Amino acid sequence: MNNAEPTSSSRGENVQDARRTRFDPAAAAPLLLSQNHGGWLGLRYRDHGPDWAELELPWRADLIGEASRDVLASGPIVSLMDMASGMSVWVKMGEFRAIATLDLRVDYMRPSKEGANVIGRAECYRLTNSAAFVRGIAHDGDADDPVAHIAGSFMAIMGQRL
Repeated sequence: MNNAEPTSSSRGENVQDARRTRFDPAAAAPLLLSQNHGGWLGLRYRDHGPDWAELELPWRADLIGEASRDVLASGPIVSLMDMASGMSVWVKMGEFRAIATLDLRVDYMRPSKEGANVIGRAECYRLTNSAAFVRGIAHDGDADDPVAHIAGSFMAIMGQRL
């Protein structure tokens, strides 16, 4: 069987392998960040590495939390960190797959500066067969003085494995 043509099952596996490409958040961002809630918020891609992703939430008057101060509300910052966390999981896995946020803890250290954009950087530091674990910070220009720290976990859905 050395010279035999590949079986239908091995051909299917080869086709799957050929279609599988590394998840590239820079290439995926125009689609992922233009749709739904992330699109409405105006989230923007900034950078990524082998296990992290960084996004930016632009300041907008309709996203302020208190009428007396021009600082972004906490809800849009949670959304920023959730999306950055999900992207860090996809980067670490090397592909886009359906995942769900199980838990996302946000510890606010201080309000963002008035009129400032907020940058969210999340790192996926551990993957198991069924869960991914992330941590990160949100800041308004100085990563050493964060607006918030986050920690979270994600899971595979629809019977998939991470």
